[in-house]
Amino acid sequence: MNNMTPTIITDIKSFAIKPDRHNLLVVKVETDKGVSGLGCGTFQFRPLAVQTVVDDYLKPLLIGRDANQIEDIWQVMNVNSYWRNGPITNNAISGVDMALWDIKGKLADMPLYQLLGGKARTAIPAYTHAVADNLEDLYSEIDKFLTEGYRYIRCQLGFYGGNPENLQTPEQPIAGSYFDQEDYMQTTLQMFQAIQEKYGRQFQMLHDVHERLHPNQAIQFAKAAEPYNLFFLEDILPPNQNEWLAQLRSQSATPIATGELFNNPMEWKELVRNRQIDFMRAHVSQIGGITPALKLAHFCEAMGIRIAWHTPSDISPVGLAVNTHLNIHLHNAAIQENIDIPANTRTLFGNILAPEKGFFYPIEQSGIGVTFNEELAAQHPVVYRPHEWTQSRTPDGTIVTP
Repeated sequence: MNNMTPTIITDIKSFAIKPDRHNLLVVKVETDKGVSGLGCGTFQFRPLAVQTVVDDYLKPLLIGRDANQIEDIWQVMNVNSYWRNGPITNNAISGVDMALWDIKGKLADMPLYQLLGGKARTAIPAYTHAVADNLEDLYSEIDKFLTEGYRYIRCQLGFYGGNPENLQTPEQPIAGSYFDQEDYMQTTLQMFQAIQEKYGRQFQMLHDVHERLHPNQAIQFAKAAEPYNLFFLEDILPPNQNEWLAQLRSQSATPIATGELFNNPMEWKELVRNRQIDFMRAHVSQIGGITPALKLAHFCEAMGIRIAWHTPSDISPVGLAVNTHLNIHLHNAAIQENIDIPANTRTLFGNILAPEKGFFYPIEQSGIGVTFNEELAAQHPVVYRPHEWTQSRTPDGTIVTP
């Protein structure tokens, strides 16, 4: 019964770090029971803004409250700023929310997936990214991943938008990352065909369009991709053009995944209700943490939509573990993205998950299960960089969604 008594929040700390290529944001919540929790609030493009929300606004709001009351605390954090549902506030909320679930799991002496209701599967299939500038190098990447046990591989020829040759631009072009939409479509379809001819059914391809096409181009591309039996085609449209998915759905059977840019229910409610996607790709910290992720997943399950949480390289090991716990528990979870955690990050975190022969297994420890070395954090301060790839342009210099 001791665990049913109030567990008072005594302190909240945040750590904005850059141990490797990406900025990460970790939140620690401490309590009067000597039990603390960790959460991920990583928004690598604006980490210091998230940290400010945690330190200057959420911390004074929450100290003294009962950490057991996760639902009420989430609602308080969400409405306290009045204007809500943006990525900075949501990631700050997520850092606290995940930490509270970590605390609750430790108090219950259960891994997070058990606390949520137990297993829906033994392990979740993993996929990873094969990226190269030419087919021969791409084949080498694929061969390596097949040897490691992957049976789902995201295949990209060049960076998002492809790797165009002989790109014709006006004189003195505006600075940016240039690509040609028609060239990208043709070379990518040729890539699908070449991989299918070489590997047959050894694995199933995925591909990320990354919002690079106009709506009608997206429909053409999805239709042309049908013969290659993709596991899914990701982010074929930017969120502000997702109304076009109704037309795409009526014309193509290619499975569609989207959602990594979503912030709030108004962005996904109609898509899910009208069954216009096959896979929900929401980023858990971007929508506010575990509490809203569970609600979104159950909404999707009722509509026959499967879950494939966004799990990129700019996520902390805490966020990675949370995704795995959710995927082990949720009946409609389908697959988990993986990019291996680099060396410096491994010195800061313990119990880092990695796939085993193409599957992720959960951490069998209380709570989320990941540890964090606070003392080393100061050695890896945040560093701003402009992310040139977000300044994507078509040949005439028009900037487009990245």
